Amino acid sequence: MVDPDLLVPACIEAIAETDSRGAIRDVLRRAVADGKVADSLQRQTSGLNVLYNSAELTVLNVVWPPLMSLFPHDHRMWAAIAIYGGREDNAFYRRADTGIVESGGKQLSEGDVLLLGDDTIHSVLNPARAYTGAIHVYGGDFIGTARSQWDAETFAEQPWDLEEVQREFKRAEEAFAGSE
Repeated sequence: MVDPDLLVPACIEAIAETDSRGAIRDVLRRAVADGKVADSLQRQTSGLNVLYNSAELTVLNVVWPPLMSLFPHDHRMWAAIAIYGGREDNAFYRRADTGIVESGGKQLSEGDVLLLGDDTIHSVLNPARAYTGAIHVYGGDFIGTARSQWDAETFAEQPWDLEEVQREFKRAEEAFAGSE
């Protein structure tokens, strides 16, 4: 078990390990095992809630509004995702001559931890009519690193736009509020 207040320090310690990805995975597995992290983090608003950000490590609490879908994007650094409440469906893509093409998927449920490589391109869907909460840990500066996003319909590549991502969260929040 990882005390919610010790999550970031545990991640900072794990990043110094020889197998930092494996160490982060272990921290996240312990963190979501007993639900205490969920009790602490679910009070945050929907969106990308930054818990820690440095050149070597970023820790986010991502709260997905019900039925939200986020367009394909990359991170250009490894990532670890731990679901502490709800569900997250990931569709994976790979680069092709014409842009990107689908290449599989993975459904994550409460308690699951997924490691993503430096070159992963994925889109995310919260398929439920309930919020999904996830801890996302990145092996670098998630906020300041230039990367790409793709239009959900045309798959046209564009520069990553954090403000657009936050607008997507807000739109999903408003759409769900309007449907109740």
